[in-house]
Amino acid sequence: MSPDAVEGSMTPVSDETLMSEDSTEEAHANALQDVIAVDENDEPQGTVNRLDAHTGDGIRHRAFTALLFDEDDNILLAQRAFGKRLWDTHWDGTVASHPVEGQSQEAATRERLEEELGITPDQYDDLRVTDRFEYKRYYENAGLEWEVCAVLQATLHDTTLDPDPDEVAGLMWVPYEYFNENPKYYRQLRLCPWFEIAARRDTSE
Repeated sequence: MSPDAVEGSMTPVSDETLMSEDSTEEAHANALQDVIAVDENDEPQGTVNRLDAHTGDGIRHRAFTALLFDEDDNILLAQRAFGKRLWDTHWDGTVASHPVEGQSQEAATRERLEEELGITPDQYDDLRVTDRFEYKRYYENAGLEWEVCAVLQATLHDTTLDPDPDEVAGLMWVPYEYFNENPKYYRQLRLCPWFEIAARRDTSE
């Protein structure tokens, strides 16, 4: 399946921009990590270097974005830290990352919630996968994301937060219904593409 196909359930989308041919690939912490390469059906195809997966033509890999809500249906948005190599300072869902080999999407989400925001499993209920889609996006001349991305949701009954400034530059609670139905009012927020797609698809139950 081509990454240029029309978006749908497990169908890729594309909004590619040309990357500079002479862009340099400097040493980065991601070069020490692996991600799970997958086919268009999210079937594992082995592991690949994380930096390799996000540079050049990219390698399709497994990822997740987690959307956490409070009990009044406000969604917690997190601004990515300035030091992020891709989509730095853009606004994301609550957390997003990649599971490692042998790790479930739920386990990876719990890990990142605690590492990035200090949110522990006793603070939320009903963490679950609600959607999955493939997309491909380039970011300036720095790299790209080509992911089969799972969407997870949960409800926070304890909204105590302890964000890591190396990961999170800012936090914002937004009424989800208003955000979902009136996206033009949030144009000033540069949204990460995976979060924007997840919110637009909105298959929550």
